Amino acid sequence: MKTSIWLAGAVLCTLVLPVHGQQRAQQAEKKLYCWNENGRKVCGDALPANAVDAARTELSVRSGRPVGEVGEKLNAEQRAAAAEADRQAKLAAEAEVARKRRELAMVESYGTEDDLRRAFDERIVLVEEGLKTSRMSVANLRQSLLSLLRQANDLELQGQPVARPLASNIQSQHADLLRQQAIMRDQLEERASLGADLEHAVERYRALKRPKSG
Repeated sequence: MKTSIWLAGAVLCTLVLPVHGQQRAQQAEKKLYCWNENGRKVCGDALPANAVDAARTELSVRSGRPVGEVGEKLNAEQRAAAAEADRQAKLAAEAEVARKRRELAMVESYGTEDDLRRAFDERIVLVEEGLKTSRMSVANLRQSLLSLLRQANDLELQGQPVARPLASNIQSQHADLLRQQAIMRDQLEERASLGADLEHAVERYRALKRPKSG
């Protein structure tokens, strides 16, 4: 008989203890939520439908301390903007790493400041030679295009149609001229910036070559 009573008690304990454990777990998991609504802070033990997507702070019911932060749910446009911002930040970080790598390579490549200046002088000479070639190409392409346009104009004045090969040549020459002019603009911008680039490179070279104190 005692054995039966003991077994019944043991079975009762196995049934009751999990229930108490679940109750304690539910109490431990219970939270308060605080969010902004129309410019004022609102708190409650449940989230209304209009606050489900809002940014909020979750607090422990027992201690009143924050236990979590939930950001505002973003719509498709906001997610795209956030993704673009992340992409730009990564590009900026990669550019900064590349810049530092170039500066270290500069210090390792040139033993003295004079070596660095000579390298820039050589680069200036190359850019200026490229500019000379571009100016000649632009001039030649312009003359060729003008010649083709005169031919087309003469045909039209005579009441004759402009043949397709001539029209195609005009379009091709015009495209080549625009392309060469764009190349020359890039070369002019590069030449104009080389002076400032040299001064910046020299400044960074001196800073990196300077013995570190301590």
